[in-house]
Amino acid sequence: MQTKFQEIKKLDEAPDYDLFDGFCDFAAGLSVGFCGLAAGFAIGVVGDAGVRGTAQQPKLFVGMVLILIFGEVLGLYGLIIALILNTAH
Repeated sequence: MQTKFQEIKKLDEAPDYDLFDGFCDFAAGLSVGFCGLAAGFAIGVVGDAGVRGTAQQPKLFVGMVLILIFGEVLGLYGLIIALILNTAH
């Protein structure tokens, strides 16, 4: 039979979370954040220039869409790196 002190002591125990795990999670967050920021910036710049260019020359539409896809891939690269970092620990 457990006393109340032993029950409270069980609740106070924290899970094992060392410095390496903390830095892995921090790096994963930075990776996703900065890659998402870069992807958003690239899509904004290319989208603005692409819409203006497509208004003048309709042949540019396919090239604009391809460049927008390459801009979106930057965000996916950040997500992949974050997943790799999270599985490292």
